[in-house]
Amino acid sequence: MRLALTKGRLQDKTVALLEQVGLDCSPVKDPGRRLIHRLPNYPLDAVLAKAPDVITYVEHGVCDLGVVGKDTILERGESPFYEVLDLGFGKCRFALAVKKGSDFYGTYKTRRIATKYPNVARKFFEDKGMDVEIIKIEGSVELAPILGLADAIVDIVETGATLKENGLEPIEDVAPVSARLIVNTAAMKLKKTEILDFIGKCQAGLEGTGC
Repeated sequence: MRLALTKGRLQDKTVALLEQVGLDCSPVKDPGRRLIHRLPNYPLDAVLAKAPDVITYVEHGVCDLGVVGKDTILERGESPFYEVLDLGFGKCRFALAVKKGSDFYGTYKTRRIATKYPNVARKFFEDKGMDVEIIKIEGSVELAPILGLADAIVDIVETGATLKENGLEPIEDVAPVSARLIVNTAAMKLKKTEILDFIGKCQAGLEGTGC
């Protein structure tokens, strides 16, 4: 089997989870320049990739499984894969935030929303029946309300400290976020035994960590 891992914190947390149930992840912990790593004591190759690419690799079947944040899944939208397990780490949330003290809902004008996640923001306001203008931001999205570019932002919030430091406050949660295990639909049929074994190990590891 082949598992696509999101580089960074999710990679580290996934490795810790797999080690919890006895998988030797030493090649992934010391990867050097290699991007594909075979585990010595389990039939699995780990592929290190950026979050959006994890989904792409699983969608196209070049990887059987993937570990990716729910934020990336929500932004991608409808995708042909199974989301089989909430891994319980990488927890945060999408939130709607505004300048402290501003009345976001108390106007009939079209609000402008700055975000790195336009699809998440668009669906959130469509579900509310609200007409908004979405502005895609690549960098620090907190700047947009401060500079007057937007009335609000939709962004990932962990502690809220960055918002507070910049005079912003969350006024509504959009969606919870955590790491998820995803599986290619064809692989689930062709490699069902192996995949269910891996899912079982992940579940056992989560029980061991209390997640």
